[in-house]
Amino acid sequence: MAQVLEFKLPDLGEGLTEAEIVRWLVQVGDVVAVDQPVVEVETAKAMVEVPCPYGGVVTARFGEEGTELPVGAPLLTVAVGEPATGGEPEASGNVLVGYGTGAPPARRRRVRRTPGANGHVSEQVAPAVPSHARVGAAHTEGPVPVISPLVRRLARDNGLDLRKLTGSGPDGLILRADVEDALRANAARGRTAEATAALAPTAAPAPVAGTTAPVPAPAPFPLTGTAGTRVPLKGVRGAVADKLSRSRREIPDATCWVDADATELMRARAAMNAAGGPKISLLALLARICTAALARFPELNSTVDTEAREIVRLDHVHLGFAAQTERGLVVPVVRDAHARDAESLSAEFARLTEAARTGTLTPGELTGGTFTLNNYGVFGVDGSTPIINHPEAAMLGVGRIVPKPWVHEGELAVRQVVQLSLTFDHRVCDGGTAGGFLRYVADCVEQPAVLLRTL
Repeated sequence: MAQVLEFKLPDLGEGLTEAEIVRWLVQVGDVVAVDQPVVEVETAKAMVEVPCPYGGVVTARFGEEGTELPVGAPLLTVAVGEPATGGEPEASGNVLVGYGTGAPPARRRRVRRTPGANGHVSEQVAPAVPSHARVGAAHTEGPVPVISPLVRRLARDNGLDLRKLTGSGPDGLILRADVEDALRANAARGRTAEATAALAPTAAPAPVAGTTAPVPAPAPFPLTGTAGTRVPLKGVRGAVADKLSRSRREIPDATCWVDADATELMRARAAMNAAGGPKISLLALLARICTAALARFPELNSTVDTEAREIVRLDHVHLGFAAQTERGLVVPVVRDAHARDAESLSAEFARLTEAARTGTLTPGELTGGTFTLNNYGVFGVDGSTPIINHPEAAMLGVGRIVPKPWVHEGELAVRQVVQLSLTFDHRVCDGGTAGGFLRYVADCVEQPAVLLRTL
């Protein structure tokens, strides 16, 4: 006799608590194999194809494309054949974070039976996630059902009492979407109250003889009901907003910059590529310069442990680089960049950039960076003051390389000039260290032979 097993959205790692259904890869009635991808979801980190650990016939799907589901919510049900020897259904040996394929099926809440086109009756589990959280005194006693520390922080920073929310997750779990819905509702009520007060009639003072009556100030422009387009802050855009906001709140950053003559660096790259073999990218040369500079100034390859009040200097350089995609700005990470040569760095930059453009970066490829290299020169701009990629301590920005007048060997000449900027966490070092790092980078750009002394 066939068993109907429920497959829930697994924990995809990196502290993620929800994911948005982007595209279903199977239909109800399809036969799926063990470990076959069944749905493509978008987390705050990346696009992920989720494999089903069971083989059988899909009997139900939960959630339309565009729906955001919390971890642990039902994704689909699969009718499997006779249990394998030992009483457990056949499952894959592969696991994602947070679920094991050898575990018994999760308990279903409500089951409804619906007749199919062939006369058979299939069981479907009713989704346990309503579309909106309800506000009310639902948790007057006992612990508040919140798992994510980000949800607690979001509520605390905005003065929201979590005990007044009823969560939309399983067993009333309060999700980030519930907190955001409540904050939007509170903001809308506040705007409506302000607009009402502004439009209420007030008694105007009688004008004094020989004077002109004062002109009343215009009422505030109400946002409620006005035309415009609202774009939800979710997925990659929401993750970027949260991370940058946290960086601005927590990191006392400062920026220094310098112009450098990159003519010799460009000549060195042209000579390397003319010699044959794999092409070396400019970003790879800049990355090689960065890792050499971090070896001399390790304070900038660190993070701050605020609870322990300690600066943690890191042993490895995992170099992040900014990549603009159709889904927004992402920062892939090159692992152990300090141990790679220019050829290896070029290949890894190319691989990660292509994965970013196609939306196939994994969460692991988007996290764990210790220092970020931001080449905003590709946008045709000279300078910027970037926001540090929390919890890192610094970011090097590189502007466009363009011909400019420059004094070279005592004479005015046209040289290839670039502006370099360093934004750093002032808690980990002072301006002398940051300036020394940036000056060393500029010296390597102007005279690539300087880099040979560190190899």
